[in-house]
Amino acid sequence: MRQPLSKSFYHAFMGIVATIKKERNIKIHLGFMIAVILCGVYFQLTKTEWLICMVLFGLVISLELVNTAIEAVVDLASPDYHELAKLAKDGAAGAVLVSAIASAIIGLAIFIPHLLSKL
Repeated sequence: MRQPLSKSFYHAFMGIVATIKKERNIKIHLGFMIAVILCGVYFQLTKTEWLICMVLFGLVISLELVNTAIEAVVDLASPDYHELAKLAKDGAAGAVLVSAIASAIIGLAIFIPHLLSKL
């Protein structure tokens, strides 16, 4: 029997909470997200700029959650060192890094003109 949709949402939310409690990197990403939101309010971002920021927030946080899930499954399946386990974990972490770097570059492209206009 399938579980109710509300229970699926509950488990998803608990996964987010557990990751925030356990993983340092998602806390760093959330800190940057809050800083970007505060800067966005200060610089009065356009609707399009806000939408771009929201997509990037979702991308980075989602990949961090997937990275955490991959690391947990790999650790469970392969508690001893294995080259394939390392590849899986490093690849997932690399995906987060690529998205974070791309987000930072796009964020700079959004915010630098606003910053320069205030000078």
